[in-house]
Amino acid sequence: MLDIAIDADAEWDSSTDWARLVRAAATSAIAESAFPQLADGPRKAELSVRLTSDAEVQILNAHWRGKDQPTNVLSFPMAEPYELEQSDDDGPELLIGDVILAREICLAEAAEKGLSLDQHATHLVVHGTLHLLGHDHDDDAAAADMEGREVRALARLGIANPYEGAP
Repeated sequence: MLDIAIDADAEWDSSTDWARLVRAAATSAIAESAFPQLADGPRKAELSVRLTSDAEVQILNAHWRGKDQPTNVLSFPMAEPYELEQSDDDGPELLIGDVILAREICLAEAAEKGLSLDQHATHLVVHGTLHLLGHDHDDDAAAADMEGREVRALARLGIANPYEGAP
């Protein structure tokens, strides 16, 4: 059973149902991950998503990654790979990790790509969730695998491939 905690700063448009958007994006990412059982398995699993400002993301990025600049999305995994592999077993709650989005960067990137903030934020939650589950883009093979998972997860939500036509 998947529990998603969400916290959105007031600057994030309150007319969007962020809880619904985040749940759909995270669930879709989990379905395309190596651990689809996390969404509806017997073990309680939790992930949290924070929608905040570029300034807060910059502080977190500087502190945890040594990069004193904001970025569109940060992911902080809490579960070890072996815990994810055992996630279909009944056991204590599994804390998957945290995904944090920076509003101003998300808005700028969405505008640059001709997308709504909702669509771009959905993509970033998918991307961040896949990072929590051990997927990465450190080399060409891993990047191609992760990109494929993102594209399939977004297609589940009716969102077009964000990489088509990208350089």
